[in-house]
Amino acid sequence: MAVGGTAVGGPAVDLDAVADWRAWAASTAPADRARAEAGVRLAYRRAGLAEPERVVWAASPREAVTLVRALRDPGPSVREAVRSAPWARERARLHAALGPQGWAAHWSATGGRLWDFTQALVDRIRAGVLEELGDGAETRLVLLDAVLGQHDAPWLAAFATREGPLDGLAEVCRAAGWWWPYREVAVVCERPVALHRDEAGRLDRGDGPALAYPDGFALYAWRGMPVPAAFLEELRTLTPQRIRDEENAELRRVMLEFYGYERYLADSGARPLHTDETGTLWRIDLVGDEPVVMVEVLNSTPEPDGSRRTYWLRVPPTTRTAREGVAWTFGLDASVYAPLTQT
Repeated sequence: MAVGGTAVGGPAVDLDAVADWRAWAASTAPADRARAEAGVRLAYRRAGLAEPERVVWAASPREAVTLVRALRDPGPSVREAVRSAPWARERARLHAALGPQGWAAHWSATGGRLWDFTQALVDRIRAGVLEELGDGAETRLVLLDAVLGQHDAPWLAAFATREGPLDGLAEVCRAAGWWWPYREVAVVCERPVALHRDEAGRLDRGDGPALAYPDGFALYAWRGMPVPAAFLEELRTLTPQRIRDEENAELRRVMLEFYGYERYLADSGARPLHTDETGTLWRIDLVGDEPVVMVEVLNSTPEPDGSRRTYWLRVPPTTRTAREGVAWTFGLDASVYAPLTQT
């Protein structure tokens, strides 16, 4: 863990530097092509290789894979020498210096802070490329040849320095997106031009692509769940009947979240299952999916204008009473839930 800029059990951690790596991982600014190309050439030299004869730019990982497949004799991939081998040596060196506990603390304070976001994004980009170009062996092999540029930020935050065996990789991370190192040619990607996330860091946008690249390659998502582009267009014209007719349970949940449970209950003419002093229990039956059960509660503290806000709490499908549902949200059994005051 990090305390006052240091990692307990590990070396000092510059928390401002970790924040910088986070910013580079999420950057949607145009690539700094000169800086990125200098970083590529430095990475080759650090690996003891001759610099590539040329650097080719692509507007997205999708276009990069297409370019790589069309290249005539780019030579073999040198990813192992440029990225994997120096990566492994630096990790082994740091692990030996810190010991297992020290390394775990250091990773938690540095790369661990960025891992979930970047790894989820990498997985989604790969899946998107495979979906558009076909899930063939050749495409998969090209994707495996990629160095992740800005999305290598977690590991670079953990053990990269300004000068050392990983400084070329670090420069590309600061300046561009994914890249492909071959003996004669390096293919480097632009960064995305748009990135939209929810409060949990998941890809999320209800009115367009959650991630988009300059050439139009884009990923659509609602609270982290991949959705088709046409599906988002349809959200603006939803009706309760359309929601009920949706056969895909996951997409139906997205529709309900977008439409709003309260609105759906009202527009569907739903009737309450149970009412007591804690609130009202409602149930939405869905074909092929578990029912949505919610408790409607009224805030006992008035708003500044004198009104009282209504809250909707989703509870397990087995909930039988409003009290049981409210108690469940506090981790209690209905028999012991007896608040002295309501807030």
